[in-house]
Amino acid sequence: MQISYHGHSVVMVKTDTHQILIDPFITGNEKCDLDANSVNPDVILLTHGHNDHVGDTIDIAKRTNALIVAPNELADYMGSKGLRVHPMHIGGKHEFDFGTVKLTQAFHGSAFTEDDGSIVYTGMPAGILLTVNEKTIYHVGDTGLFSDLKLIGDMNNIDIAFVPIGDNFTMGPEDALIASEWIHADVTVPIHYNTFPVIEQDPHKFISQIKSGEGKVMEIGDALQL
Repeated sequence: MQISYHGHSVVMVKTDTHQILIDPFITGNEKCDLDANSVNPDVILLTHGHNDHVGDTIDIAKRTNALIVAPNELADYMGSKGLRVHPMHIGGKHEFDFGTVKLTQAFHGSAFTEDDGSIVYTGMPAGILLTVNEKTIYHVGDTGLFSDLKLIGDMNNIDIAFVPIGDNFTMGPEDALIASEWIHADVTVPIHYNTFPVIEQDPHKFISQIKSGEGKVMEIGDALQL
């Protein structure tokens, strides 16, 4: 299984049979190396409804017929666009043909801004535990620090965790270090930083302070095998 990072919170997981894309904020994201017109996922996982996470989901799913897995209200919204969806909610788990998805808490907001400026409420934000071939990936989503991250870490054998460090909208590096210790993944990768000036951070400084497992900065387009 190959896992690659594409800026902001965009993560791609490739297995022998599936291509899974998480939070595909591509168009308008100078930190992303993907092409929204040619990327070809058959599954899109969404953590919440903010535009910098939903990104190109609608256009990609219309072109590829990808299945969208998302928190319930966000899935309903995507379904209203004629897309294939599977709604879930926090604490829920479902086994798909590509793997198992469980949604966790995330303390954040979730609303989608339409082209005309109107705002659509898209339910609760979430983190994503994705288990494929007995390997577990934790995309923490956009969140502040909360103590149940320790419980999530204790209940799951997490191979790699993608943790936001940008501050202002999510955890900053100091809180993310605590989160990483609680999650105690084998590998911790910082995300959600340097996309905008207000979330500029030094990821190398962050990983140098990680005490639990290995910290790894994945540059845009970097991939690793799990």
